[in-house]
Amino acid sequence: MDLGCLYELKDGRKGAVQALGNAFGSLNQPPFISLDGDDRTGAAAAGENLRINGNKITDIKRILVYTFIYEGVANWQQADAIVTIKYPGAEDIIVKMDTFNNSNKMCGLALFENLNDQTFSVEKIVQFYPGHEALDRAFGWGLRWQAGRK
Repeated sequence: MDLGCLYELKDGRKGAVQALGNAFGSLNQPPFISLDGDDRTGAAAAGENLRINGNKITDIKRILVYTFIYEGVANWQQADAIVTIKYPGAEDIIVKMDTFNNSNKMCGLALFENLNDQTFSVEKIVQFYPGHEALDRAFGWGLRWQAGRK
């Protein structure tokens, strides 16, 4: 299972932060979002962590956090994974992925939208899609997708 996000900056730039394609991002330059690594075995105690630079909220329009099955397990019940989304001043969003009997490989987890250049609204969505392109279409990102590999 891999963690990632789609992002849209206020200047119109859009993209994805994810291990697939080695698009790990950066906290100190656009997109101001960083993925700390790619846990290919599931053995890392800390898992994968996606961080957003809270000092750059004014530069970010929206972020869609997702997880996807890259290879290995056939469905989410076999993934035996938990995703925790932490946001200062709000209750953690916890999604136990193994509670879902869904064979779609992509799951949109939460949508962050810039409210007033000082904070994000955070909406838990937990919706499944066949892949990146379908998730993108559902939320109107408009990126061009091609098959990738690690």
